[in-house]
Amino acid sequence: MSNRITKEQVEHVASLAKLELSEKQLPYFTEQLSNIMGLFESFEEVDTSNIEPTFNVTDQINTMREDVADNWNEKEALLQNAPDVADDLIRTPTIIDESED
Repeated sequence: MSNRITKEQVEHVASLAKLELSEKQLPYFTEQLSNIMGLFESFEEVDTSNIEPTFNVTDQINTMREDVADNWNEKEALLQNAPDVADDLIRTPTIIDESED
């Protein structure tokens, strides 16, 4: 097992994440996290000095459309399709009935 990550660090991170780890699980996750950190450390060995940063992997600039409100005058058609209407609103069944104690 590598010494990159300690059991205490794993316990601390687990408590922050509100996870309960048993004493049996602690060595497993300590070794697993140490191995993961080792993978990240291997990136330091790669020479990237002549590599331009990548900001976008496609040639598309902006595929977003304008946010335009539409079909606001179809209230009556919507209400005609609703199963139950009251005061120009769609009625729905009661989900929480507070009258039952």
